[in-house]
Amino acid sequence: MIALLLLLLSLFIVVPLVELALLLKLADLTDWQFTLVLVVVTGLVGTLLARAQGLRTYQRIRQELSAGRLPSDSLLDAVMILLASGLLLTPGILTDLFGLSLLIPIFRRYYRQQIARWFRNRFTVHAFTDSSSPPDRSQVVDSYVVRGTSGENQLPAPDDGADPPHESGFN
Repeated sequence: MIALLLLLLSLFIVVPLVELALLLKLADLTDWQFTLVLVVVTGLVGTLLARAQGLRTYQRIRQELSAGRLPSDSLLDAVMILLASGLLLTPGILTDLFGLSLLIPIFRRYYRQQIARWFRNRFTVHAFTDSSSPPDRSQVVDSYVVRGTSGENQLPAPDDGADPPHESGFN
């Protein structure tokens, strides 16, 4: 819990202070108009790039779903593009550089590999299969309720004219 608090503290206090110091240093080295134009242009360019990459990723997700595949890489790309959009709208040099890197597919591939490595090192996946059926086939069993004539198998008749209760619990 303390580690999470320190992480949030650094993200919301330290990073903006570093960004402000870098922007002030850039304004000191050049002039304030150049720094202002740089911040606005990176925001605009980032928005256009994020929109183009987002649409491309959306189309890829739809194609993968239509083909019956789980679009895990594409969904992770979509999250990274969304994060890039937020970073590019935030004024700053470091956030703009990181945001732009998230919009470049080769960098996203690298980030995806790092994220996958992080998950593999921290989580273990156990798969349990039924040994009576082949592992590559699934089995679907369909069932329904048969009302018999004997009293033990018969559902009570509704007395208010409503539909009889479903034995499965689903309506």
